Amino acid sequence: MKKLIVARDHYDDSHLPNQLHPVIKQIYASRQVNHADELNNSAATLHDFKLFKDIDKATALLQHALQAQSKVLIVGDFDADGATSTATLMQGLAMFGFAHLDYLVPDRFSLGYGLSPALAEQIVTMAPDLVITVDNGISCIAGIAIVKAAGIKVLVTDHHLQGEQLPNADAIVNPNRHDCDFPSKSIAGVGVAFYLLIALRSALRDIGYFEQQPPPNLADLLDIVALGTVADVVALDANNRTLVHQGLARIRSGKTRPGITALIEVANRNAARLSASDFGFSLAPRLNAAGRLDDMSLGIACLLATDINQARRIAGELDSLNSERREIEQGMQLEAQAVLDKLAFSDEQKPDAICLYQEDWHQGVIGILAGRLKEKYHRPTVIFAGGDNGEIKGSCRSIEGLHIRDLLERLNTLHPHLISKFGGHAMAAGLSINEHHFSEFKREFEQAVSEQLSEEHKRCIILTDGELADDCFSMEFANVLKQAGPWGQQFPEPVFEHTFELVQQRIVGEKHLKLVLKHRSGRLIDAIAFGIDVREWPDTEARLVKLAYQLDINEFRGKFSLQLIVRELQKVA
Repeated sequence: MKKLIVARDHYDDSHLPNQLHPVIKQIYASRQVNHADELNNSAATLHDFKLFKDIDKATALLQHALQAQSKVLIVGDFDADGATSTATLMQGLAMFGFAHLDYLVPDRFSLGYGLSPALAEQIVTMAPDLVITVDNGISCIAGIAIVKAAGIKVLVTDHHLQGEQLPNADAIVNPNRHDCDFPSKSIAGVGVAFYLLIALRSALRDIGYFEQQPPPNLADLLDIVALGTVADVVALDANNRTLVHQGLARIRSGKTRPGITALIEVANRNAARLSASDFGFSLAPRLNAAGRLDDMSLGIACLLATDINQARRIAGELDSLNSERREIEQGMQLEAQAVLDKLAFSDEQKPDAICLYQEDWHQGVIGILAGRLKEKYHRPTVIFAGGDNGEIKGSCRSIEGLHIRDLLERLNTLHPHLISKFGGHAMAAGLSINEHHFSEFKREFEQAVSEQLSEEHKRCIILTDGELADDCFSMEFANVLKQAGPWGQQFPEPVFEHTFELVQQRIVGEKHLKLVLKHRSGRLIDAIAFGIDVREWPDTEARLVKLAYQLDINEFRGKFSLQLIVRELQKVA
């Protein structure tokens, strides 16, 4: 879908430090940085753990479990946030002296998400003294009731939105429970787990626990926290940016665990120059592949590996799974595209929502497919795959202007029979419905989206930071941009626009377009557009092209050069 390239308005940046490059000042101002303090990424600026509701109850549970050397079971989730959350608590609690730690991740295909009743029955047979949920639990009412009825204590750590009812847990640490004052509502599950460890260290220090031994250095966990935060695509507010910045700094300086080192190697990234986008596009997909196609325990084992050779073996397995995932996804994408092509809608006449179901699609990949179609057509999308016992499972992705979880909640209120279960965030959600309800769900979903989505939100706009001055086309400024991050969700990497003369164009790697462009200054600049529509490009008639692009530094065989990453490419008539 052709995107409208629009430059952001000019923002008042007088409140930001004058020593910043003027382009960087304007970029920060446009991303609603209202005070210079928000640019301080030191660990000292992190929000106070005491702002979490139930944090005292949670640390009391952990203190008792430590003193009694209780059996602690961590119940995780099958995505990268769940894996990093599990690894954070497994390693973090061990630092304090917990000796009986174990973890359990539900099978995506047989048990589904979270601490379900079926998983609860399994937990009861394992007979732990304390169960800690990470990245799940806030909606697991029935499963937690079963665990509690067996006399097992339950500590919930989660970040998903609260429903009408809270589970009957002994403590619930979640910034998105209605009565919690923790300001960073967008913190990932791994961030909540990390804060739990910070709170425990403080509580143990208060009772003199560390008089005979040094307290653990929890900063050692920040590489995992940073990876999980970016992987879960949460908004990078100031607090999350600090967590990611600190984790990246440790990795770049060589202070990272074997598992992350191995993931960096298998993804062909440079640890010394690692960026937040490398987490999102290179490391996280390999970690997620375990949960999508196999067992996320493999991903957790990679993060917990203490030996680099063992970590490399596991990372190799994850890389193979990711390649398999890509093949499955590409096949599903072709099938979905064939269905959409039959509808023959154009950019001017598109439905307000996309809702597709195919029984043999892979449950572990429907979320990626929904994301791809959402990006291509700029419409809220839900993709369903076959499940068990007459149910089908769906994954939703939304666009700015439509809160997808709230929409599902509204549908559930208006049509209580329609949705078996659901959960999620503003931009992504999951649900299950009976197969025979699909047609009705599709109709009601499309109607609900039409009622809520404005014409303005339907417009596919790529916002840019305007045109760069000629002297900013340099390696020096590209490095300044890189250091000004970390960039990510709701704190987007700077995108600029310009009309260039097209000098050369060729396809590489089947569907990527390599370009040589001539800037108005006369300088020749390399550029690459990934995933181009090969039906449109190369275009031998194109002489001028308008680009929305990111300024990047390309590394090849130890040599560095300036390169533009093309986000939108349009022929100028």
